[in-house]
Amino acid sequence: MSSLDKMWLSFYAMGFMVISMGLIYLSRYKIKNRVVRILFAIIAYTLLITSFFAMVYLVFNGPTGGA
Repeated sequence: MSSLDKMWLSFYAMGFMVISMGLIYLSRYKIKNRVVRILFAIIAYTLLITSFFAMVYLVFNGPTGGA
């Protein structure tokens, strides 16, 4: 994976974290329908776990050794 691809992956992971933060806030405090709350929470935690694994991959993969 090139350095540019790693940059885009880190941007996607940060975006997923922001989206999951908003969805968790909505599911806890704003939405009253139980089914929608559960659906939003599942989507939020899935995005959060996905971004966690992406960041772990990026941190432990290290630099590419390019110029």
